[in-house]
Amino acid sequence: MIETKLRKALVDSCLELERLQINQGTSGNLSVRLDDEMLITPSGIPYDRLTPDMIASMPLATNGGSWTGLQKPSSEWRMHRDILRARPNDGAVVHTHSIYATALSILREDIPAAHYMIAAFGGSTVRCTSYAPYGTQELSDLVVEGLRDRHGVLLGQHGMVVTGRDLGQAMWRAVELEALAKMYVIARSIGRPHILPDEEIAIIVERFKSYGYQSEAVAALGAPRAKVAVKKPKPKKT
Repeated sequence: MIETKLRKALVDSCLELERLQINQGTSGNLSVRLDDEMLITPSGIPYDRLTPDMIASMPLATNGGSWTGLQKPSSEWRMHRDILRARPNDGAVVHTHSIYATALSILREDIPAAHYMIAAFGGSTVRCTSYAPYGTQELSDLVVEGLRDRHGVLLGQHGMVVTGRDLGQAMWRAVELEALAKMYVIARSIGRPHILPDEEIAIIVERFKSYGYQSEAVAALGAPRAKVAVKKPKPKKT
């Protein structure tokens, strides 16, 4: 039952990314942890044709790329596998080619603390890696290092990657990272953004531990309400 829900959640999240124009076509990929395996979106399937049974399953211990399913996994499976291996507290990874984050990755620029929401990613910057071809171990190594003590990273000439405790949190961060990138690009186009000091961001990082998307709170909102038995009044005797 859990696997079925996760597969459907991956499909729904892909469609949501496309609806929000944070991803398009067959670009980007998503994964979630399921015990000692990961479920990952397939390669080359347009999101509007994606179905839960097309999601590939891969053991996190794999080095040769073994998988099961109807469709082969995304070519970026190494990156997803290595992130989930390196970050045992994370349960989901989202990679997109969103426009503003990708524009900054083309410039090979980190996103600085021009807005306090940078703290949602664990520090005073969102780093940008150097370039490596997609699907390679070289790219995977760059991404894992770029995510060190962070929850988001830009990939040089490529896009973005975010992580989360679950898919909901990772999706929330994907939206926030693209918003940060957009605000920074617009601010840069009309002036010189003021950058918040590291000390201020460190304070906000601590506050963010109980702010923003909270998995437990969202789960509670989605929990079924208890049914209350209502006694119907007995009809009066005439």
